[in-house]
Amino acid sequence: MTVESVSAETFARESLAVLHGLAASSRADVAAAAALIADCVRADGVVHAFGTGHSQALVLELAGRAGGLVPTNRLSMADLVLYGGEDPGVLDDPLLEREPGIAARLYALAAPRPEDLFVVVSNSGVNNVVVEMALHAKEQGHRLLAVTSLTHTRSVPAAHPSGRKLADLADVVLDNAAPRGDALLELPGGGAVCALSTLTGVLLVQMTVAETAARLLASGDRPPVYVSANVPGGFEGNLELEKRYAGRIRRPAS
Repeated sequence: MTVESVSAETFARESLAVLHGLAASSRADVAAAAALIADCVRADGVVHAFGTGHSQALVLELAGRAGGLVPTNRLSMADLVLYGGEDPGVLDDPLLEREPGIAARLYALAAPRPEDLFVVVSNSGVNNVVVEMALHAKEQGHRLLAVTSLTHTRSVPAAHPSGRKLADLADVVLDNAAPRGDALLELPGGGAVCALSTLTGVLLVQMTVAETAARLLASGDRPPVYVSANVPGGFEGNLELEKRYAGRIRRPAS
C-alpha cells in the first residue's frame, strides 16, 4: 500500500466492504447467538457482558443502552473497586489482567443465576482474564457467546495456562472479521493504521439484538428494551422495566 492510498476514503471504502461481507457471512452465527439470548430472556435470565481494553466498547453497546435489552449487565475490572471494596489504586496495576482469580472474583460480585448467559468480547481471544472468565462461566454451567477475531486468534499462541482461547470455549462464536493486529490499512515500510474490530463488532452485536427481538416477538414475548432516557417518560419507563431484574443488573455512572 502506498502513502497516497492511506486515507479517509480508503478506510471508508475498505471497512464498508468488510461490513457488507460480514452482514452476509455471519447470518447463521448471528441466528445462533440470538437463540442463546432469546432463551436466556425467556427464562428470566440476565446477559452478563465482559471485555477489557477497547472491547469494553462492545460491552457498552450490549449492556444498558437505548434500543438495547434491559436484562443485560456490564462486568468490568472496575467492579473490584465499585462493588468489591478494593482500593482504586489496584486498577493502576498494568498486570492486573494477568493475576489468577480475578475473573472468579468478578463473577462472584455479579452473583449470576444458572439461567444467565455470558458474552465475552476480545479481539485476540487470548487475554488471560478473558479466557479465565470464559472458563469460569462454563465451569459454572452457563452458556457462552464470544465475539472475537478468528483470524487474529488463530495466528497467535494461547497465553492462558490452560492452553485454551476464548473461541475454544464458546457455545457460539461471532467472528468480527478483523485482521491480525486489528488495524486495516497497511503502512509503507511496515505497520498498519485504523482499527476495524469496533465497527464490525457493533454490527454483529446490533444484528444479534435485532434477531433476538424478532425471535421473542415470534414466540409472543415482548422484548424488554430500553427507551432513550432523553425522551419524555423514557427514564421513568426504564426504571419500571428494571424492577423485574432488581439486584441483578448494575448501571454504574461511568
